[in-house]
Amino acid sequence: ISGYSLVIQARDSGTPPLSSSVTVNVDISDVNDNSPVFTPANYTAVIQENKPVGTSILQLVVTDKDSFHNGPPFTFTILTGNEEEEFTLDPHGVLRSAVIFKHMVATEYVLCVQAKDSGKPQQVSHTYVQVRVIEESIHKPTAIPLEIFIVTMEDDFPGGVIGKIHATDQDVYDVLTYTLKSEQKSLFKVNSHDGKIIALGGLDNGKYILNVSVSDGRFQVPIDVVVHVEQLLQEMLQNTVTIRFENVSPEDFVGLHMHGFRRTLRNAVLSQKQDSLHIISIQPVAGSSQLDMLFVVQMHNGGFYKPAYLIQKLTNARRHLENVIRISAILEKNCSGLDCQEQHCEQSLSIDSHSLMTYSTARISFVCPRFYRNVRCMC
Repeated sequence: ISGYSLVIQARDSGTPPLSSSVTVNVDISDVNDNSPVFTPANYTAVIQENKPVGTSILQLVVTDKDSFHNGPPFTFTILTGNEEEEFTLDPHGVLRSAVIFKHMVATEYVLCVQAKDSGKPQQVSHTYVQVRVIEESIHKPTAIPLEIFIVTMEDDFPGGVIGKIHATDQDVYDVLTYTLKSEQKSLFKVNSHDGKIIALGGLDNGKYILNVSVSDGRFQVPIDVVVHVEQLLQEMLQNTVTIRFENVSPEDFVGLHMHGFRRTLRNAVLSQKQDSLHIISIQPVAGSSQLDMLFVVQMHNGGFYKPAYLIQKLTNARRHLENVIRISAILEKNCSGLDCQEQHCEQSLSIDSHSLMTYSTARISFVCPRFYRNVRCMC
């Protein structure tokens, strides 16, 4: 307890008695009676041979139960095990290499490290750090090629995470880093630690091939990353058809079914080879395990097929389509819950181009805008 606040009352013996109160604050000053504590109590670390001087090996973590002026900053010292000065320890508790280690020279070092707090008199603690020197990397990293599809409204792409590179290495202690060639950094970025790919705002329509590589410190391997950007036209939204799938997540659809279903769907609804099929968005149906996919078909002359025509084609080919994935419904208008009687149902579709959904798998990533469907009865 660092302090107390007392209210003290004095009352006299008169009739009637009179009284007065005063507040007394009692601060409990701290003395340096706690030693620094290492977490964990002892450390084990690994460094590969031939790593450059200054390589970070370990971060020491120290806490102190005393107040701040009796705790940090801590002073770190290597007491034993560093007679040849193979290691350095900076003021922040980071242990680094001071030489290039060779596995044939020594395979293990044991250091005794002291931490001293800032109190008076100072308190100290000790820990032991075991550092193993292992052979340098012998296996190259392996990475899966990644294809990314981005759907956005005209010149309105806000940017964000669009996918993640999946890479592995058979060398257990290898740390992988990812890099992107500098000339492409005006449009894309790659997180050097986890391989996430970030697209900046304002991407134009087209195909981008990214020069990405992954390195384990010794080997560098190129990764094929292709980004397709498709900009939607406002006219597309008036001619969309929705296919609703049963019991499938967006990621499973993208990773397992999208390519195959797109091919089967093209064969079912395209009247001419020059026609083009556009998947506008996929989105889970709230409160269910269903998934909606919006698509539109553009004619080679630039116009769009009407939803009624596409639905007729889909209905005829539904059995063939369900060989790929189970379909719950084919929707032109989603009027469930509306009793329009003699009237008819009108649907309007709106796209929120600033609310992107990214469905990322190891091989394919699909980035699309969120959509909203509004329906009402019309005379």
